[in-house]
Amino acid sequence: MNRIKGKLVLITGASSGIGEASARAFASFGAKLILCARREERLATLEAELEGKHDVGVRTKVLDVRDRKAVEAFAAELEAQDAIPDILVNNAGKALGFHLLHEGLVEDWEEMIDTNVKGLLYMSRFILPAMVRRNSGHVVNIGSIAGHQVYQKGAAYNASKFAVKALNEGMALDLLGTRIKVTSIDPGLVETEFSQVRFHGDREMAERVYEGYQPLTGEDIADIITYVVNTPEHVNILDLIVLPTAQRSAHMVHKELTQE
Repeated sequence: MNRIKGKLVLITGASSGIGEASARAFASFGAKLILCARREERLATLEAELEGKHDVGVRTKVLDVRDRKAVEAFAAELEAQDAIPDILVNNAGKALGFHLLHEGLVEDWEEMIDTNVKGLLYMSRFILPAMVRRNSGHVVNIGSIAGHQVYQKGAAYNASKFAVKALNEGMALDLLGTRIKVTSIDPGLVETEFSQVRFHGDREMAERVYEGYQPLTGEDIADIITYVVNTPEHVNILDLIVLPTAQRSAHMVHKELTQE
């Protein structure tokens, strides 16, 4: 059964990776889309593709979730236009740097916390009230295995994703008594631009992260997001960890390296 068709879905970080794959997946179900990201050109390209292929309504917005005033203004604009999302996918997030805590770059920490934690808070704070008044909706937060298990040289990123786990659980409790669902999807290793961003554009280092095994793809996570959103009204999946078969924890990945 398709319970997604005709729903209005707002996705942050929609210009690449899991966000872009999710836009395609929701469009294939016949959902209407509001796609937010910082890269205008990529958004425009994706909008044209989805409208042409799936004949669905697509709206784009250049938006930095770290900008509280911009998020608040956009949420007010949507409500004034009676464009309250049925589904909010808090996908925008990033890892920056791979350092021991005492050697970490403070500017990396600030950008991660502002995006992963405060950005999720801003979007949720300004979109949820309209959902509560309507008494329906679904918030999907993109967490990480890093929000369940800490690993060396990832303390600040781990902290930001542990915060997402806490916010997801707290949000679900605060919405008790409403018909609004709350879900966190927490992936392991997914091959997107994630590692290139983490290593500040070092492609060679980023590619090594995914060598010797088959990582997850953005499309894999998008399939799971649409599955979760498509469940019956009385079913809520609170938290879902998904790993590639070759990965069994944040620390353990089986790699079969080729010999030359």
